[in-house]
Amino acid sequence: MGEQGHEARGGMSRRHLLKSLAGGAAAMAAMGITGTHARAEETMAGAKLKGRIKQSVSKWCFGGIAMKEFCKACADMGILGIDLVGPGDWPVLKEFGLVGTCTPSGGIGKGLNRKENHAECLAQIRSAIEKTAEAGFPTVICMSGNRAGLSDEEGAANCVEGLKQIAGLAEEKKITVVMELLNSKRDHGDYQCDHTAWGAGVCKKVGSPRVKLLYDIYHMQIMEGDVIATIRENIQYIGHIHTGGVPGRNEIDDTQELNYPAIMRALVAAKYDGYVAHEFVPKHDPLTSLRQAVAICDV
Repeated sequence: MGEQGHEARGGMSRRHLLKSLAGGAAAMAAMGITGTHARAEETMAGAKLKGRIKQSVSKWCFGGIAMKEFCKACADMGILGIDLVGPGDWPVLKEFGLVGTCTPSGGIGKGLNRKENHAECLAQIRSAIEKTAEAGFPTVICMSGNRAGLSDEEGAANCVEGLKQIAGLAEEKKITVVMELLNSKRDHGDYQCDHTAWGAGVCKKVGSPRVKLLYDIYHMQIMEGDVIATIRENIQYIGHIHTGGVPGRNEIDDTQELNYPAIMRALVAAKYDGYVAHEFVPKHDPLTSLRQAVAICDV
């Protein structure tokens, strides 16, 4: 989820978006949107897509487009949901039969790898789980936080301790909590959950089917490559996926180095049933680029 360049485009940065949403929002009971998740998936066939990949998109990458206009365009393309938007936007998603595919719960640098952050971070995650479950949506995102001198071993142990405290609630509410993998080489220097093996190790020690990873293909191509084999080897720990072109986090077409159709076919073969959310910053006409990405990933 790179931030470089997109603030200049007039959109809110992902870091600022997560921070602004972390304070929570009004309860969802009055919104009447329970069951939207199921209804959105039922519309897949009408979108003239193969539908073997459940596609979503991160709104922050398309910040110049009004939410209602964006939701309508996404629904028309066969996209099933919008990523990283909070309760304030959920009624608009409901209007177009879309799912909130991954609910924010806090910022990037301050995460579960430090015990002194646990009270604040866990409160944010619990609140997001409750609201997401009430809405009938599937997933909540969390972050490891930055190392700031902390060893990978201690950071992992602290993340395990924190995640175990919310695993029971996630299981009860049928919400998957995903810790995002980010690159610390170009976009998020010092971020701790920057390799798949580290994140998968945390998930394994937590031992809950509701605690997994957000595998961001853009970030992991930068950090370690070997995307398809890594996905195959760690599919049990992957609960959500982001796309993005490398280099630059732009369109996922043949201008970049990743073969997205092959990656999507590998996901299908691995029986991945979560969402694939487009999180690229378009260099060209935004909706044309998004429509192209949907076609590329509809394998």
